[in-house]
Amino acid sequence: MPCILAFQSPKVNCNTNMSALDYQQTFKSLDSLLEALKPLWQLVAFECDHLPWQQTFPCLAQTVWQLDDAELDNLDADQHKLVQALLPSLISDIKQSDNPNADELIERLSLLVITLPTSSITAEATDQEQAGLAHFSAHIKGRKWQQITAFAEQINPQYQTTLTPLPILEWCAGKGHLGRLVAKQQQVSVTSLEWQASLCEQGQAFATQWQLPQRFMCADAFAPLNPNESIFYPQQHAIALHACGDLHVRLLNLATKANTQAISISPCCYHLIQDSHYQPLSAQAKASQIKLSRHDLQLPLQQSVIASPKQQALRLQEVAWRLGFDCLQRQIRGIDAYLPVPTIKQSQLNGSFADFCVWAANYKQLVLSKDIDFDAFLQRGITRQRLTKRIDLVAHLFRRALEMWLLLDRVCFLQQHGYEVSLSEFCPNSVTPRNAFIQAIKTET
Repeated sequence: MPCILAFQSPKVNCNTNMSALDYQQTFKSLDSLLEALKPLWQLVAFECDHLPWQQTFPCLAQTVWQLDDAELDNLDADQHKLVQALLPSLISDIKQSDNPNADELIERLSLLVITLPTSSITAEATDQEQAGLAHFSAHIKGRKWQQITAFAEQINPQYQTTLTPLPILEWCAGKGHLGRLVAKQQQVSVTSLEWQASLCEQGQAFATQWQLPQRFMCADAFAPLNPNESIFYPQQHAIALHACGDLHVRLLNLATKANTQAISISPCCYHLIQDSHYQPLSAQAKASQIKLSRHDLQLPLQQSVIASPKQQALRLQEVAWRLGFDCLQRQIRGIDAYLPVPTIKQSQLNGSFADFCVWAANYKQLVLSKDIDFDAFLQRGITRQRLTKRIDLVAHLFRRALEMWLLLDRVCFLQQHGYEVSLSEFCPNSVTPRNAFIQAIKTET
């Protein structure tokens, strides 16, 4: 019996002036949604030899197998198109389930396309300012410079009336491009913390050349604080543009402990953590039943980029080869478990699948017999590739919801430490998909 259901795209209103209660309630709704549908997204596609959820979600299984292989990447690249394609079947499965909270769960599916308010700043530099910034940004790649300027606008008291001019701490600064621009625009002192000495030297040279109040501190962000050298102060604005994983979490912990007046971050690479599993920050996340591995934390970052035909063909070839070898190694070892193979050079794809298997087997210290039918294993790899792409496609329904869960964990944590917090997008998705922006201002001591 075919699974058919009329569906209209849900409308999600994410008010710019969301109250503390709104953020907390949205987190609670996201948590319930992700927990209820965990079998669809908390899995490793490469380890599966069938759709692991097909008995519980038969309509969804039928729909993904009906999709043409050629359209999968296009769907994956657009969250709204992906939701439009798969959600009717998912709703049908939920309605036919024995879930007593089915109606409430269906209502929460609108969170799969939750959006953030975008910046309303329309700052326009004068011709003289643009000419100066052209020299200032000559050595910075285009999109990176767009990210820097957009972020700088969000933390500029000239455009953000809730902010006051404060000394800046730039966390994980690299060469200090962001801090240098802030020092130039706001005329405030900037301390740029970076652990790589060579980057500190280059950044300091730029700052000296431009006669800017920016100094570099070469230090490890994870090292214990030196009691004789304070980094964090109450009267300070701490900023971090795309500090990865635990690096921006470390900033939040240290800045809140120091009662730093303002904190502005754009999180990135949630999976780059020191522990094997995510360590929740807020009381709400700590009370959640959801436990996230590093693999789970990569989900928000997974989105197909429409590559050239050649790049796409090479990517498909590599995945098919890896899966074909996985079928082979399971048979050789007599262990039905995935065995990771390291990154390969693109030049290796110019050889044969048999050559790849010999290389991978040698790396994993496996002995191959001489009568292996490599063509048969390659075909099995291609078949499994069609499967894994569909498992991933369904999991990707939840990438936006999971990222919002992680962002709101940070928001709620800051609120619990007496900050007034806003969550928005600081630039368009076309400039960077990691465009979420958290701004926190201390209101309680």
